[in-house]
Amino acid sequence: MKVALTVWENRISPVFDSARMLLIAEIENAMIVGKRYEPFQPDLPFYRAATLFELGVTVLICGAVSHLFANMIEACGIRIIPFVAGEANEILDAYLKQMPVSRIFRMPGCRNRRRNRFNRRMRFQKI
Repeated sequence: MKVALTVWENRISPVFDSARMLLIAEIENAMIVGKRYEPFQPDLPFYRAATLFELGVTVLICGAVSHLFANMIEACGIRIIPFVAGEANEILDAYLKQMPVSRIFRMPGCRNRRRNRFNRRMRFQKI
């Protein structure tokens, strides 16, 4: 399984739509077996989603993400954990320990009500 985190200076990028770097972690048996940084340049939603799919990413952890990008990514079968902020390695460790990353590392200003509305909309929306 591959988990991608949008990063900027070892922290989660605040906005997925303008992120330029991915930290890709390859995970087997709840352990990281490989990590690498990958440039992430495409600006069009389809190409960003296609890049994640081609890299074999199954989970994306990111900051704020627009519905357009989120729809395209989820259409590729990639699970999104949005509205996350903090140190990338701490977040990755918490994810490996199956901790509620979206609650522990919630972006400032993001309340449960807002996040749940976004997730509920994304979960039931058909493309």
